[in-house]
Amino acid sequence: MFSSVPRKDQRAKGDCYLRGLMLDGRRKSIQPMAERLPDGNEQNLQQFVNQSTWDPVPVRRRIAERMVPRIGPDAWAVDDVSFPKDGKMSVAVEHQYCGRWANRPTARSR
Repeated sequence: MFSSVPRKDQRAKGDCYLRGLMLDGRRKSIQPMAERLPDGNEQNLQQFVNQSTWDPVPVRRRIAERMVPRIGPDAWAVDDVSFPKDGKMSVAVEHQYCGRWANRPTARSR
């Protein structure tokens, strides 16, 4: 998947991160994924996600090339946010767009 990523260490971290996403487990954030992976290192995964500079387009293309024959989609729907934020009293939590709720009427529109 990450053959287009220039640095070997970034490719290894990307592979580890992808395996973490595919493993069973409710939470897919860095800490729980690192705990589930035998080679999971929380700091390495965090740096890969937040600080590594690499072009995601070739990686996404490679994933699509491998998945299309397996799942045979009729269409792709891309939505950047699929889970609503939880809670009203959390720090810095404001109303945000969520594709999962986009077509549902809000309390104001009812």
